[in-house]
This record gives sequence, C-alpha cells and structure tokens, in this order.
Amino acid sequence: MRKKIMRFFCFPLVRKTTLPMLAALMLLMALPALAFQQQDRTIKGKVTDENNAPLPSVSVTVRGTNKSVTTDESGNFEITVPSGKAFLQFSAVSYVTKDISVGNQTSINTKLTLQSKQLSDVVVVGYGKSSKRNITGSITSINNENFNQVVTGSPTQLLQGKVAGLNIARSGDPNKTPSVILRGPSTLRDGANEPFYVIDGVPGANLELVAPTDIVSIDVLKDASSTAIYGARAANGVIMITTRRAKQGQTMLSYNPYVAIETISNKIDMLSGDELRDYLGKNGQSLVSQYNDSGANTNWQDEVMRTGVSHNHNLAFNGAQGNTLYGASINYFDNQGIVKTTNLKRVVARGNIETKFFDERLRLAFSATNSTAKHHDVDQGALFGNMLTYMPTVKVRRPDGSFTEDFSRGGYLNPVGIITNNLFDYKEENTLLNGLAEVRILKGLTYTLSLSQQKQRLDSSFYNNAYSGQAVGANGRAHRGSYENTKQVIESYFNYDKTYGDHNFKLLAGYSWQQDRTGDGFGANTQYYTNDLLNYNNLAVSNGVVTGTIKFDNNIISTLRLISYYARVNYQFRDRYLFQASLRKDGSSAFGNNNRWGYFPTVSAGWRITQESFMADQKIFDDLKLRAGYGVSGNSLGFDAFTAITRYDASGRFYNNGLYLNGLLPVTNENPDLKWESTAMTNIGLDFSVLKNRISGSIDYYIKNTSDLIFGYQVPNTVYFTSTMTANVGKVKNTGVEVNINATPVQTKAFTWNTTLNASHNKNEVVSLSNGRFQAPDYYPLAYLGGKGQSGNWSQVLVQGQPLGTFSLWHYMGKNDAGTSTFLTADGKTIASQPLTTDLMIAGNAQPKMLFGWNNTFTYKNFDLNFFLRGVTGNKILNNTLAQLNSPADSKNNNVPKFTLGEAFIDAFAYLTSDRFLEKGDYIRMDNATLGYSIKTKVKAISKLRVYVSGNNLFTITGYRGIDPEINIAGLTPGIDSKNFYPKTRSIIFGANIVF
Repeated sequence: MRKKIMRFFCFPLVRKTTLPMLAALMLLMALPALAFQQQDRTIKGKVTDENNAPLPSVSVTVRGTNKSVTTDESGNFEITVPSGKAFLQFSAVSYVTKDISVGNQTSINTKLTLQSKQLSDVVVVGYGKSSKRNITGSITSINNENFNQVVTGSPTQLLQGKVAGLNIARSGDPNKTPSVILRGPSTLRDGANEPFYVIDGVPGANLELVAPTDIVSIDVLKDASSTAIYGARAANGVIMITTRRAKQGQTMLSYNPYVAIETISNKIDMLSGDELRDYLGKNGQSLVSQYNDSGANTNWQDEVMRTGVSHNHNLAFNGAQGNTLYGASINYFDNQGIVKTTNLKRVVARGNIETKFFDERLRLAFSATNSTAKHHDVDQGALFGNMLTYMPTVKVRRPDGSFTEDFSRGGYLNPVGIITNNLFDYKEENTLLNGLAEVRILKGLTYTLSLSQQKQRLDSSFYNNAYSGQAVGANGRAHRGSYENTKQVIESYFNYDKTYGDHNFKLLAGYSWQQDRTGDGFGANTQYYTNDLLNYNNLAVSNGVVTGTIKFDNNIISTLRLISYYARVNYQFRDRYLFQASLRKDGSSAFGNNNRWGYFPTVSAGWRITQESFMADQKIFDDLKLRAGYGVSGNSLGFDAFTAITRYDASGRFYNNGLYLNGLLPVTNENPDLKWESTAMTNIGLDFSVLKNRISGSIDYYIKNTSDLIFGYQVPNTVYFTSTMTANVGKVKNTGVEVNINATPVQTKAFTWNTTLNASHNKNEVVSLSNGRFQAPDYYPLAYLGGKGQSGNWSQVLVQGQPLGTFSLWHYMGKNDAGTSTFLTADGKTIASQPLTTDLMIAGNAQPKMLFGWNNTFTYKNFDLNFFLRGVTGNKILNNTLAQLNSPADSKNNNVPKFTLGEAFIDAFAYLTSDRFLEKGDYIRMDNATLGYSIKTKVKAISKLRVYVSGNNLFTITGYRGIDPEINIAGLTPGIDSKNFYPKTRSIIFGANIVF
C-alpha cells in the first residue's frame, strides 16, 4: 500500500496538480494559527517636548483609522495597532504633527517640536496653572523680558501700555503708586476701581512686598470666567504676580543694578520777572506790595526742582539640593524725586525654601518677605500752586536770610520756604509669612493648605517749624502717628486631574478664610516748642497743654472677616473642546445682616477649530480657537467694616458737672440690606496663529454690567439719624473690544525683529442711579474746584445716560470787541459776565475711546534694541491749572502764564472754568527705548553679562497745554488737572544683568 501511494505522488501529472492543492489545503488549515500569531499589537511609549518635559493630552492616532488615545499627565500612552504596516500620528495644539512608522517596534518614544510658543506658555490662574492653549477666558501674560524698563517701585508700571484694556496712569512722584483700571470704571467709590492682586498665590498681598526686579511674570485675568474664582474681590480684574523661584538642578546667583538720571519732562511757561514787569507796563499797571519787586528774575519751578539721581540693586540666589529648592534675594531701591527733598528708599528682603518627602508625595514650602520703605514728601497742594503763582520779581531770600514772603496774604507762601520749613516723612514696613503643604493623595489628586499672615506698620511724622507759613504763631507744630494693619488668610483646597481616553477632567474644590484688622494705632498733634532742634522726634518737649491744642487722631479700629467656598471644573475632549465652570460663595462681615452671603458663578467654553477634520488640509492657520464665557464677580472695596451698621462718633462738647465732655452722635445709618456690587461680564474671544506662528494674536469683545452700585443716597432726617445712607442703587455698563497682535516680520540666523501691537476701545455709561426705594436727582454735581467766585460751582456731573467723568461747564463763546470773555446762557444768550450754575452744560467726558501700545524688539548677534510707543485718544482733560492761572488783573499780585499775554488786561472773566479749558487728551509717547549688548566673557564664573542704556518718556506728541496729558482717570472725578500734578520725569538709565 505504501508503495502504491508513493507511486501515485511520483506520477508526473499528479505532481503538477495535487501537490499545490495539498499545499493550499495545509495553508488553509494553518490560517487560524497564523492569524493568532499576527494579531493586533500593543504599543507603549512616551511623548515629550524639546526640553524632555512630558507632554499630556497629546492625541496618538493610528493613521487611517478612528483608533486614538491621549497621553496622560506624564506623557505616557498605550495603543493597540493592527498587524501589517501601520503608522502612528502624534498631534497636539501648538506642536508640529508627527507621523512614525510602527514597523516591528513595541515601544515608541518621541519628541514634538514647538510650533507656537505663545500657546504653550504657562498661565497662572486662580489656585493653579494652565497652558495658554487650554484657557477659555481672557488672560494676558507678560514675562520679565517684555517688562517696561522704568525707574519704579511699583510692579503695575511694568505693564503700562503692554496689556489691551489695562489703563495705567502714573505721576512723576516717587511716593505715589500708579492708578490702574481694567476694562473701564465700574464703581462710584474712590479707591474701589483697583484690580485684585495675588502674589505667588497669596490673595490680597501688598504690592510693597515685591520688588519689580524679582518678578518673572505677570498674568492679567480680565473676564469674569477667569476672575470669579476670587468672588467678591474680583470685579475689577485680577493681576497674578509670580516671583523668581529656584528650579530643579539649577543653581544661580544674579546681580541686576541700574542707575538713572531723571529730569523734568515739561514745565508750565510762566512769565519771568522782566516779562511780568513789561506786561504790566504795557497795560499801565504796576506791582502791588512792597515785596513784589526786588529786580529779580526768579524761576520758582527751577528753585524747587532738581535733577534726580536714582539707583536700584537686586541680588538674588537660587539653588537646589536633592529634593530641596531654596532661594533668597535682597533689593535696594533709592528713587530721588525731581521735587527737592521728595524721595523713596526701600529695602525688600525675601527668602523661600521648598522640599519634598515620602517619594515626593508631600511638598512643604515656606517663604518670608519684608519690605521697609521710607518716604520723604512735601505739602504738594501748597507747593505746586505757589510754585506757579509766586512773584518772579522777588528773590528767594531777603538780605537778612529770611524767606521773602508775607504771611498776611494767607496761603501765598514762598515755595522754597514750603520745602525748607516743613517736614513730611512716612515709614512703611510690610511683612509676609507664607507656609504651604501639598499632599499627593492619589494619582492626580492633591490637597493644598496655604497659611499666610501679612503685617503692615505705618508711621507718619510731620513738622512745621517756627518759621513755617503753614503754622503761623504755633512756634512749631508736630504730628506723630503709628498704625498697624494685619491680614490672615487660610486657603484649603483639593485639585484632581485625570485623563480617561479622550476625556480630561480637572476639578478644584476649596475653602478660604480671611481676617483683616485695620487702624490699630495712635496719633497725636501738638505745638508750641521752645526750639526746632528735635522737630517731631519728641512730642513731650512741646507746650501743647499750655495752648490747649493737643489733638488726637480719630481713628477707627475694625476687624473684617471673609469666609468662602469655591469649586471649579475643567473638561477637555480630544484637546479640541474645552469647558470650564466655577462657583464661589462668599460671606463677609462688612455687609448687612440680610445679605452677608453672595454667589459668583461662571461658565466658559472653547473650541479649537484647527483640530477639526475639515481643517486638516488648510495651510493658513496654525491654531484657531474660539472662546466664550459669562460670569459674575463682586466688588467690596472702598468702605470699612462698619458701613452697614449705625456707628457713633465724637461730635461737639457739652458741659456736665463742671467739665466739658465730648458728645457722641450717630454718624451712619444702619442698612441691613447692604450687599456686594455685582459685575456680570460676557466675553467672546478668538485666538489665532498663522504662517507657522509668524503672526499670532487675539480679539476679545466684552459686555460688563455692574449693578447694585454702592453709593451715598439722600434720606429724610425724620426717619433716619443722618441725611445719607450707603445703599445698593444704580448700574454702570462698559462695552469694549481688545486686539492684540504679535508678529515676527524678519527672522534670520543673525537678525530678528519681533513686534507687538495692542489696542482697546471701551464705552462707559451710567445706566441708572435709582431704584424702587431710592430715587436719585436728575444729576449729582461733582468736582467743586473753587476759584474766585466759583466756590459753589461744580465741573462734573454724575448723570444717567452719560459716562463717569462727564464734564459740566460753561460754554465759552470767544471775546467781544472789548476783549472780554463771553459765555452762552441756558436761554441762548451771549453774555460778557459770569454765568450762573444753571448755565452749566454737558461738555464731554474724561473716558478715552482708545488705548494702544506698540512694542518692537530687534536682535542682531549680541545686540538688542527695543522701543515702545503708547498712547490714548478720545478723552478730554479739564486744564483747571491754566484756567485759574489765567487772570490778567491778578498779575499785579501773582505771576501768570505766558498764555495770559494774549488776554486783554480788562478781561475780568478770563479765568472762569469753562469749556475753553476743556482740552483733548490725545497723545503718543515714546515711552521707552533700550539698547543692550551681551558680552561673551571668558570668565567661567559668569554665565551671562549684559549691559544696557535705556531712555524713558523720550518725547510726547500732544496738543494738550498742561504739564502732561497722562491724567489720572480713576475715581469719581477723573480727567482733571488742578495745580496738584507732580511733574512727569524724563530719565536715562544705565544698567547691567549679571548671572553667575
């Protein structure tokens, strides 16, 4: 049988037909086994960026299929691929998409190249951080490379002109902080328009605690979806400040010094002595008073001004040892004002340490900061008025050495004497201690506890010596005051971050407790000293008891508590669809019993359009994201903890049993319904990047409605103790558009040009001032500026349908044939006399229509050049300084500006505050230009050495006739220049950046 079979297979025809058939049959029978051997394979790997940092939320897709996974927070992924030839596609927003052939690999690790750096930048948000590509709100981030190079002790000035919608106005005064308004004014209370500041995660930290040189980045949170996690304090926006910290594996010592020379940038052109004598002679007039002419040509502005020399030194050390990071810095800042004796000296010392335990599950951190500032000031109200009006025909001193002045003329005082005979000194010390514990409970779940305490001590010391014209007959008058304010904050919260396939969740839940105690201190005035040797240093040597002039400060000690609960959820699907919602519940002891608690919800979403399949083949956009959000935040600034209750205070004296005692009367009415101001904001934004990130930017449109405005309303004395009550009445609306463009027009191996342009428009409107309970009058008169015969006149009004800062002025009709000023009356007549208050008319407003800034940076090899222009358009400024100086008839007793040379001497109404002096506030300023050079040193210890020269406020293009068009627009009466404006400075800075 065996032989037969063998013969069968050996037959030639059978061999040709049967063998292939048997082979096919055997292959068919083996297919299940082969299929089992070549089944789908699992590929594992990790995705990192160019710096080997893990990249979460990267989409890993099997090309040509719907199979996709997302990398976890450590950049790891695991995906199953079919047998045969397969490709994995790695994609993430702001990174170049990458395809990799799987081949026989079972493990694939890869790096993604950054395509759009702006979108990968880390942004500091409330109680955490996020990459910019995941933000659904309106946030602008500025790092220290783009800060303004200025002589300042205030961090906010670093941002001036750099953030769309952020209006910062500064004075030349070293002792004043800039005024800051974000997206228009939305409250009626002075001091309540300021954003809320968070420094290194500590809410409400004092800006005196941080030196500008120590800051590495500032994040400006604009819309409610970004700010409302801070609830009742966030209606004006939130500014997050991040200071320098050590990094793992890095040890660095840096020294950043600069010296600046500052001069006055502009003066008011007043008449010289000869010009004044000539003007009077041509008009048949002569000087009045025996002291008015000694043949002098004294320029009083020059006498009280100087060239200021300021310098700043910052020494910082940061290091790492194992799991411990540590750092310390000290900053010394000496800002010499251009007004003689004005000065700010400040020392800020910081230290921090951070370490990890238990396989890095526990992180402990502690930081301490102390700031000590000494301020030397002058009586600016008295100085600036007399600096302009004091007669240039007299010398500074008489032959006997005394100042040339006549006290019988009241406030008419020698400007140099005001500086010499009066001391105004302040000392401020701030301390912040902050401890933090962070526990990683589970993978993705952490708990954070932060404890902080701030202490602020304010010491004031004033002295008018025996020769002072501000304390005539007092023979020396002194004041000393010392007050302490404390703030304690507890923040306790959980963060959970987890990715499930295409879904990523970030959850936040927390509790906050805060206590502020303010006004704890004492102050006293006394006078009549034997001599001026001790000035304010020992009040006991005065003889105040003899003259009965010892007075005590009427200070109020208050304690305010704030308790909050908050939660936030962030959701991402395939790194394409973004969603965020938050809710904060705040309770404050400052409000009425019926409204202690407030709720502040937000919701926002983002759509990364370029991640959609229909955008896959387009070559224009690198990134395109649409954002939309709505939320409510609150404002509780600008009043003390006793506003909602009846408070009694000393008022008058009464006789009782042979003694005169202080009486107590109620000074506030109780309002149990007093609550927060609420700001509801809608924000729609678009972020984009084109041409491989050569051009990127954002556009935002917002509607900001503030309701329940806190204001003092008239109430009948027959029902209430006092005639006003602080209540929630009225609404203010702001609408605006913000545009920010970043571009790199030129980029070669040796040369790069980067440019940034931002512009913003805001429209402000007082929507209402009444409700069903409180009925407001047609308008509230504001800005009583005074002047001859004008003490009862107002210059601004608060009126429904108009913006804050609306001017109400007489309408100037020009000169008549005799050269006298004429004005329009309410009934349409033209008169050559002083009009009535009923003739006041709406004449424009102080709100700018547009703010803009343009920044340019050029780098060529080791050179870098930066220049920055900014400006304002569409606002009006009331030049009341020029109005009150423009009095021809007063030229016999006071100096007048050169502007007055064009006035008829008989014009008795030239000085009246009218719309003649309401001027356009438009300007373009070359704010900064900096040239730097990085030196390649052969000294191994020096890793970086850069020297630079910088100029600030180099020129201003404006038609404004005052000292400077940059006028404070904060508060209830913005846009007024009235003889109390510290002149702007022009500075040249020489500095260096040294890293060891």
